[in-house]
Amino acid sequence: MSVRRSTTATAGAPSAPAPPVARKLPDLFAARHWQPFDFQRAVWEAIGRGQSGLLHATTGTGKTYAAWLGALLAFASPPSRPGSPPPPLTVLWLTPMRALAADTTRALIAPLGELGLDWTVGLRTGDTSSSERAAQARRLPTALVTTPESLSLLLTRADARETLGGVWLVVVDEWHELIGSKRGVQVQLALARLHRWQPDLCVWGLSATLGNLDHARDVLLAGVSPERRVLVHGHTPKTLIIDTLLPDAASRFPWAGHLGLSMLPHVVRELEASCTTLVFLNTRSQAELWYQALLDAKPEWAGLIALHHGSLDRAVREWVEQNLKNGALRAVVCTSSLDLGVDFLPVERVLQIGSPKGVARLLQRAGRSGHAPGRASRVTVVPTHSLELVEAVAARQAALAGQIEARDSPDKPLDVLVQHLVTVALGGGFRASELLAEVRTTWAYRALTDEEWQWCLAFVRDGGGTLSAYPDYRRAMPDDDGVWRVPDPRLARRHRMSVGTIVSETTMQVRYWTRAGSGGASLGTVEEGFIARLAPGDCFLFGGRLLELVRTQEMTAYVRRATGKRPAVPRWNGGKMPLSTELADAVVTTLDAVQAGRLDPSTTPELPLIQPLVELQMRWSALPTPETLLAETLHSREGWHLFLYPFAGRSVHLGLGSLLAWRLGQKVPATFSVAVNDYGLELLASAPLDWSQWLPQVLAEERHRGLAADVLGSLNAGELSLRRFREIARVAGLVFQGYPGAAKSARQLQASSSLFYEVFRKYDPGNLLLGQAEREVLMQELDAHRLATTLARLASMRLDLHVLERPSPLAFPLIVEFLREKLSTEKLADRIARMLADLERAAGPAPDYTGPMHDMQSGADAAWVAAQARFGMSDHAGPAGPRKPRRARKPSRPLPLL
Repeated sequence: MSVRRSTTATAGAPSAPAPPVARKLPDLFAARHWQPFDFQRAVWEAIGRGQSGLLHATTGTGKTYAAWLGALLAFASPPSRPGSPPPPLTVLWLTPMRALAADTTRALIAPLGELGLDWTVGLRTGDTSSSERAAQARRLPTALVTTPESLSLLLTRADARETLGGVWLVVVDEWHELIGSKRGVQVQLALARLHRWQPDLCVWGLSATLGNLDHARDVLLAGVSPERRVLVHGHTPKTLIIDTLLPDAASRFPWAGHLGLSMLPHVVRELEASCTTLVFLNTRSQAELWYQALLDAKPEWAGLIALHHGSLDRAVREWVEQNLKNGALRAVVCTSSLDLGVDFLPVERVLQIGSPKGVARLLQRAGRSGHAPGRASRVTVVPTHSLELVEAVAARQAALAGQIEARDSPDKPLDVLVQHLVTVALGGGFRASELLAEVRTTWAYRALTDEEWQWCLAFVRDGGGTLSAYPDYRRAMPDDDGVWRVPDPRLARRHRMSVGTIVSETTMQVRYWTRAGSGGASLGTVEEGFIARLAPGDCFLFGGRLLELVRTQEMTAYVRRATGKRPAVPRWNGGKMPLSTELADAVVTTLDAVQAGRLDPSTTPELPLIQPLVELQMRWSALPTPETLLAETLHSREGWHLFLYPFAGRSVHLGLGSLLAWRLGQKVPATFSVAVNDYGLELLASAPLDWSQWLPQVLAEERHRGLAADVLGSLNAGELSLRRFREIARVAGLVFQGYPGAAKSARQLQASSSLFYEVFRKYDPGNLLLGQAEREVLMQELDAHRLATTLARLASMRLDLHVLERPSPLAFPLIVEFLREKLSTEKLADRIARMLADLERAAGPAPDYTGPMHDMQSGADAAWVAAQARFGMSDHAGPAGPRKPRRARKPSRPLPLL
């Protein structure tokens, strides 16, 4: 194969590859019975020409070796003499997750010996030991696998230019995972710094699931001249199987919030039929419960199934990952901690419990099985209620049609820029005008104004004036030569400990309590807010173990094994996953296709289970379509209900429901309560309203009224902005989380950030971080762009309004959401059971082809009640306290809603 050097190589560039390196590559492939794909050759040649690009290829088809072997061909040569030191740092490989970093390191090391190269490969993440960090401080490896946070830490070194200026290639793995977050902006700023030191730097992004490839390429390669940018598509014959684990029958009245544990026997049978399976859940609390449920169902599987999520101790995670690779585990119950790029060849299939919420996430998880060229990837959706059967069909059709979610880069997050200024001031210092030109080469800050830049400089110099009396906020200042540096070594240490944009609730170590009264083995971490609600003697489920809290001390929860007591299950933040636009649109299209009879039963096995719900919905009301907006009204003892079905996802429905209530409140004297789910929203009014008149008016007002002002006016905007500001304050360095062993509590951090928020509002209302908090509330928490698009779409649709005598199948889950806020877990279970019985009687017998109506849903009700009796919670509930024995109840009255 021919290898060409970059025609723009500068003095000091690595020499062209020696012929033996290129000749050995075919032997390497032959020994593994591989054949290079066309897209791999295209990447090798592009890197050889000095081009940068984005490689988009199916998971498991060889993206890693496309970039890595291209680097070896372009920049590596055999050692000049025996015993000579390895080449200096040449390749940086960025990954978004620790598990992926460790796996990538092993993959990069594998071919070096066969190619006769003396390159070294190192790993640097939050899990890297202090001894390894010390060795890297003396000499970095030739190729370093690291994370965005660790790269930023390297940029704080005084010799950053000397150590990183020789990098010739940066590979950003799983770019789709980074681009839409502040971590992606952190990568953009780091790349701009490396481009300044090495103008001919090659940058390559790797991704498998992106819907807006041109934007993704342009964001990553903003610092590369357009003629050097390429986009490579990896079209390879990869078989993808997306199917559904069908229940015996499905209910006509779905509701979300239970665990779907009636599907447990079906899941057990699937695990028995496969060698190695990954069982994905969307939240860590659900993963804990499913892992325990599987062990209860099959005690003989102890040691053969495992649990994996990000809060578990590093040693536990590494043990699970290694045994997955060895094929020693039958199944691993996991969350997004195993979503990305990890190569577990023994994994035959993936089970997705519940909705994947997005097409890209489903494809990403599917790629964890059959992770090799030529092998099929299979993901099976395990529905936990009837509407998830519709989602399964919709997701399959959207995936096969290539309808993958787009991801957009944040625009001008000033908290990240402020942090970067201090980072660069530590890493050798900067001149303001030169750094401004460098920052503007990034996509995120391409439109940064001079006024915004001067504000950022003032903020790191003295806190923007408001905090100028406090030395802790004089973090970077210009010296007599105009070079900005960090003046205080103490502030330098604090900054290095706070680098990064991942903001989460403060966590506590979980350790075993020993008889000697000291700490034993570490089990992992759990959020401080969860432990704070427990008293010594309370039990909780963690890492698949039933634990009793002994005491808390110095940010450590000491525990011991417990038996026979009812535990709580930790709830971690970040579990909210709204339905994506692409999947929501596909669900509406699927419902319309079921109604019109366009689905082929031979290729849609879910159809017989979906039809009872669809037919009853049509009998009592109607179905939404791409052209019509379905609305339903119902009068009950609670008041007058409006059910609206935009199918735009939970976060949009929250903003939309609050917006509609606020706009109506400006016109008519009424109060409203709002409940939402991924499919629709409910407005409960205290007085009757003519929705056929009012609804078109409030939806159409988007055309001539400011959406942002209305949305902020409809919500507790101050509280939402304050919560967002807490994260911004942490990233911008206003709030220090404390030193190791003396970390501040979450309450202390919140109090500090709240104080800053109030001070800025009162004395510095023009503070740009306040404006950023408001924008992030609109764009991230309320998804204002999608809300605006949804409002425009709804205003153009025909309103299909129906008056109900009783809740329809689509309305029922919204009523459950409303009741969930009012009732305890036990009372909610009783209420739902009675409502289901009444609705089923009113609906009449189900069609014969669905089987008995003691089905997935009613079975799930029983499983859910059993789970909350054992674990003290549902997947939406918090830790359960002591419960008093329940008194005998009188016969219940008819349901107010019915």
